[in-house]
Amino acid sequence: MAEEVATQNKSILKSPALLEYIYETYCYPREHEQLKELREATIKKYKLRSIMGVPVDEGQFMSIFLKVMNAKKTIEIGVFTGYSLLTTALALPRDAKITAIDPNREAYEIGLPFIQKAGVDHKINFIESGASSALDDLINNEKEVGSFDFAFIDANKDEYKQYHEQLVKLIKIGGVIAYDNTLWFGTVALSDEEELIMKDDFVKANRKITREVNTFLANDNRFEISLISIGDGLTICRRLY
Repeated sequence: MAEEVATQNKSILKSPALLEYIYETYCYPREHEQLKELREATIKKYKLRSIMGVPVDEGQFMSIFLKVMNAKKTIEIGVFTGYSLLTTALALPRDAKITAIDPNREAYEIGLPFIQKAGVDHKINFIESGASSALDDLINNEKEVGSFDFAFIDANKDEYKQYHEQLVKLIKIGGVIAYDNTLWFGTVALSDEEELIMKDDFVKANRKITREVNTFLANDNRFEISLISIGDGLTICRRLY
């Protein structure tokens, strides 16, 4: 499958030796035991597609970021087996609440035993649903509007702009929305001529969508924005008003 071939080289850091150095020096020695077990179970189950999960260095960054901003109430759109979800749950205080949305409960249940073993499952409300309808349900509840500290989005790229407009209503002023895969294997920087000779239709199609999303986010003055070159690209959007 094209998707499986594409994920073999997801990190935009193209030096395998340097990536290994980062992982071996900083990431793996400090990776929580249940995160390691979940990562290994995902690789065993999904093989190459396991890279759909958040890489270890990005998870480590997110953990620190959430603690620094004192987040307590978050949304996650696109859960897969739950590596980023478990990372978030471990980072947040005991009374925190995470709304996790994904239409694929089967993948989530691969990671659920490790979430339970880590003792953080009480923080998570998993909603088996398409994201847009689930977000609308939250918006229709006045208590939820403007109440979330943080949202992490790792789902269908062609829905990012729609999610963004919905999340603006849910994230509090000063809160953060983080979009994953916004450098898309580094292909966003390719010229149109280079795109024409690309052989992977999956990567090519999402390259165009990702470029459109990046332009959309870059021009949204409601947010302070930083695109971080970690993993496959992570765009941090802090709501100003």
